[in-house]
Amino acid sequence: MCLFCEIINGNVPSDKVYEDNMIYAFRDINPAAPVHVLVVPKIHIDSVNSVDAKNSKYVAHIFEKIPEIAKKEGIESYRIICNCGKDAGQTVMHLHFHILGGVELGEKIL
Repeated sequence: MCLFCEIINGNVPSDKVYEDNMIYAFRDINPAAPVHVLVVPKIHIDSVNSVDAKNSKYVAHIFEKIPEIAKKEGIESYRIICNCGKDAGQTVMHLHFHILGGVELGEKIL
């Protein structure tokens, strides 16, 4: 089972920020900004390449909840990042979105 599935199932501890029946959000253990939250679907989807008509409702739900999660974290301005595949920096093969904020991030991504 993947690390994020283990976190979702409560087998690996996490600092939960938000949870409902479709998604789980928790603080990144290696934050790149003062606010760094990961948002994951509760079903295993490997990456963006695995999103399809059957599971895309989880992605839609994530994007419906991101503003609520950001507001709860005290940020109105933030960046959302999703890495797809090893060469893009995806280290856990479970679809996830990073919410980064709490500091001016600037225009450059790399």
